Amino acid sequence: MNFEAYLASLQDKTVAVIGIGVSNQPLLRLLLSRGISVTACDKKSREALGVVAEQLEALGCRLRLGEEYLKDLTEDVIFRTPGMRPDLPELNEAVARGSVLTSEMEVFLEVCPCPIVAVTGSDGKTTTTTIISELLKRAGKTVHVGGNIGHPLLAETGSMQPDDIAVLELSSFQLMTMTRSPHIAVITNLAPNHLDVHKDFQEYIDAKENIFTHQGPEDIAVFNADNIYTAEEAGRAIGRARLFSRKTEPEDGVFLRGDAIVARHDGRERQVMTTADIKLPGVHNIENYLAAIAAVDGMVSDEIIRDFAREFGGVEHRIELIRTRKGVRWYNDSIASSPSRTIAGLNSFKEKVILIAGGKDKGISYDDLGPVVNDHVKLLLLCGATAGVIRKSVEQADNYNGLEIMDVQDYQEAVAIADSRAVEGDVVILSPASTSFDRFANFMERGRVFKDIVNQLP
Repeated sequence: MNFEAYLASLQDKTVAVIGIGVSNQPLLRLLLSRGISVTACDKKSREALGVVAEQLEALGCRLRLGEEYLKDLTEDVIFRTPGMRPDLPELNEAVARGSVLTSEMEVFLEVCPCPIVAVTGSDGKTTTTTIISELLKRAGKTVHVGGNIGHPLLAETGSMQPDDIAVLELSSFQLMTMTRSPHIAVITNLAPNHLDVHKDFQEYIDAKENIFTHQGPEDIAVFNADNIYTAEEAGRAIGRARLFSRKTEPEDGVFLRGDAIVARHDGRERQVMTTADIKLPGVHNIENYLAAIAAVDGMVSDEIIRDFAREFGGVEHRIELIRTRKGVRWYNDSIASSPSRTIAGLNSFKEKVILIAGGKDKGISYDDLGPVVNDHVKLLLLCGATAGVIRKSVEQADNYNGLEIMDVQDYQEAVAIADSRAVEGDVVILSPASTSFDRFANFMERGRVFKDIVNQLP
């Protein structure tokens, strides 16, 4: 079904949109502009929504707000917000009554008129998605970026052309109920994550696998050969499976041979570039490039890839250099909402760092973090709900040798202490190993607050 046909199919139906956040507002405005009967549901009060509530009502939208915003959903079509489980009792009851449960991203995959490249995984999604989209732009493609980054794309579908390319970053929550897969699917890696929302690790894996399980024989799926979960998944690919690896040399894929990044297919191989061409620090960013090259191979020249890698300084909140002050480099790695992300960040630096960590727990183990902290950190500053569990993982690790650990109230105190203790040549990094939801709306707000405090240092 194309975009216009889908909108036409809603003309005689009632629609509920759950969540009036930034990601759903373009969807609400699109539906209302087509005269569709829409109810917007949100747990927030009218006062908390402020002018947004007034604007939506002026467009003809009905509002269902407050604690009982999910009660008695009777609309024909229900769009759930990203991050909301699809099996909440209220949603199950609505589906049992005949409602169709969907999401903005599910509909987009159904009506998008151009090829789609989508990226998922536990770590590296945003950087890999950004690299892919920027490489395709430099190759002359019109690229639409959406999903977890960019902006909601459904409202723009009508202006997309068949020769364009949509590049998406997809979370496990968005993928849980997907019944379609993109033309090119990339899974960067898999590790226990979001277990505060998912029932267990298997449910998390099952959700991620939806990115390739609905592909056809002509489609491509890119897997990490060095990750036990994704390597096993490659054997179940419906279309062409491409592998990327730092440790092996797959027959079809992109791999590291010494310092050379090599692409191989149909018995032929070529050197695309070397690791010295990559401006971003860290082994994990080499992996991000391996994955991205495997996805765009044949669409982007090696020269474009090399030139881009030499210039690209990274994405905000991902080992982002904030400033260098008195010879001390300050980094914002707020995206690191899991131990594995913080481990990757710490492994990016040759010197021992001053680490600021802690936040909200999401039900995963911190056991692997402790040994890495002991090897790579000279001073550990902890705040937030996970301060205790991170401290425990460090102090109970076999290689613990008295690393100094300090509890702080907030980032103001953490920055002040780090500034007083750091000497020329040191690195100070915020890499929380936890989610931001104990104190911030999201990791972006957390990172910006930290950057503001660092930039206020005289």
